Amino acid sequence: MRLPHTQSEGSVSTILVTGGAGFIGSSFVRHWLAHHANDRVVNYDLLTYAACPASLDDVVEREGDRYAFVQGDIRDYDLALATIRGHAVDVIVNFAAESHNSRAVVQPETFFTTNVVGTVQLMRAALEAGVSRFHHVSTCEVYGDLPLDADDTFVESSPFVPKTPYNASKAAADLAVNAFFETYGLPATISNCANNYGPYQFPEKVIPHFVVSVLNGKPMTLYRGSRNRREWLHVDDHCRAIETIIERGRLGEMYNVGSGLEVDIEGIADRILEVLNADPALKSYVPDRPGHDRRYLLDSSKIRSELGWQPRIDFEAGFEATVHWYRDNVHWWRGLLDRVVVDETGWQDDPEDVDAPPKSSVPQAGAIA
Repeated sequence: MRLPHTQSEGSVSTILVTGGAGFIGSSFVRHWLAHHANDRVVNYDLLTYAACPASLDDVVEREGDRYAFVQGDIRDYDLALATIRGHAVDVIVNFAAESHNSRAVVQPETFFTTNVVGTVQLMRAALEAGVSRFHHVSTCEVYGDLPLDADDTFVESSPFVPKTPYNASKAAADLAVNAFFETYGLPATISNCANNYGPYQFPEKVIPHFVVSVLNGKPMTLYRGSRNRREWLHVDDHCRAIETIIERGRLGEMYNVGSGLEVDIEGIADRILEVLNADPALKSYVPDRPGHDRRYLLDSSKIRSELGWQPRIDFEAGFEATVHWYRDNVHWWRGLLDRVVVDETGWQDDPEDVDAPPKSSVPQAGAIA
């Protein structure tokens, strides 16, 4: 297997990163090129509404022929295979996915065709081309959710109990990756990560959405279930975890990647107000999204004990730096706001009626994660 940690001097590995114009994918492209001087990265991305090629402008200028971009769909077997062969790809890291839970409620078919069928087509191409490693990036949400008052955590052997179309599509993709490993011998690994935060995250997601709202003098729209908790992991720590799995992880294994640090959405909103010294009145409450998960917490002891990974970025410092990044980079996110497509205030006929059923019509504008 030609991987960076086994390279002889002067040898080159080529990494295909699908979804590399997205938040985590672009961070991984930047991380890999910065830490693997002999390697090339091919960014394969369809450039859907949430993609932002400008996130990698510095990479394009700095890296020259160490970086290449191909606009493509992971559902397109022929193009994926041609790209893998044409660039002599050794390793594939699959970030490509539809990932916004609220959008999945109103467009479930898009999530299943991209996240499941697309992953299968990409794996078929990987098998045909004979790649050395296929790493699939998944989510903690495949396990379902946990009670707010419990001490439980999700381990890699926890059953999949997805509650939303997005969760279900990612769970199905994970099962497909495992099936390709068992049936065809695809040299695959999977990582399931906690909620990521950091620079370059599309402003439909909760932290950048809240920050951008406050910077624009608009209220942050919190679900009424704002005490629902999430585990928060800085994107740079996540990229290091994937790198570690690619280099040292056991084939056919799944690794949970988490920080162990939980903060509820109310706490996220309050921290943003504090960092920006903003008016506490900039909080409003809307009905919960259908299937809104209560809590996720991963047991990441497997990747820590087996592979020696652990998070390095302190949450409070990383969070403050992230808020400041959005404050200081208005030029990056300003033009993205028109792409946000889901109205989080529109789930019920009467937004004041917490017990009302969801609206049958499709929400049209606005968004939070």
